[in-house]
Amino acid sequence: MEAIEFKVKWGMVINIDKCTGCGACMVACQAENNIAPMVDGSDKRMTLTWMLVYELSNGKPFPEHDIAYLPRPCMQCGKPSCSTVCPVIATTKDEEGGIVSQIYPRCIGCRYCMAACPYHSRYFNWYDPKWPAGMEKTLNISTSVRPRGVVEKCTFCHHRFMYAKEKARYNGEDPMDLPEDAYIPACAEICPTGAIVFGNLNNPEHKVAKLAKSKYAFRLLERLGTDPQVYYYSEREWVRRQGDNYLPHEKTKGE
Repeated sequence: MEAIEFKVKWGMVINIDKCTGCGACMVACQAENNIAPMVDGSDKRMTLTWMLVYELSNGKPFPEHDIAYLPRPCMQCGKPSCSTVCPVIATTKDEEGGIVSQIYPRCIGCRYCMAACPYHSRYFNWYDPKWPAGMEKTLNISTSVRPRGVVEKCTFCHHRFMYAKEKARYNGEDPMDLPEDAYIPACAEICPTGAIVFGNLNNPEHKVAKLAKSKYAFRLLERLGTDPQVYYYSEREWVRRQGDNYLPHEKTKGE
């Protein structure tokens, strides 16, 4: 499958060295996208969270022990394995900005896309969404509430992209040449340490495009050829190695 060329390619660079694992991005994502509280939070087989923070460890004993935290949204792959297996075209890679769409009315819940995604970034909705009394008043009117029986995933808060384009048109500006701060997903906006940077990877002036070219930037399981639009950044070599176990060993001093 060949990657589609987009004029604008939205992407993230997540600085793992800045991430404290606080989980603010997970909470913001849940509130922004109307993700209902889990019926049984202890049952990890039926979890539903578009953004998940993993804990990494270098596996060494004290005093050399070190940990890191890795937030994982949808990678918005340039060559998504999920869309190629969907029998009803409920997920596609033709959305503006290179965002992998998820069309809920088409989804039949077969979960082929979940099996195909190497990042486990797709979730099946096992239950009808329910909120504790009063919390239904906090729902985001810009985001649909998904029914039971469909697959969900991160969309880079696509509704915010739509609003940014509408505002640009109203102001007589080019909706496909948005300023760097015109469209920011909830997770990037809420991050207290600024670990999540968002922008147009095709715009060399955007910070995200500059960080993605750093020698400390990497992508998860890059050898699979999925061409993710989410990059990670870490100056710790053991962290970068855990992103892709097939990367060659970096030479150390004296070698």
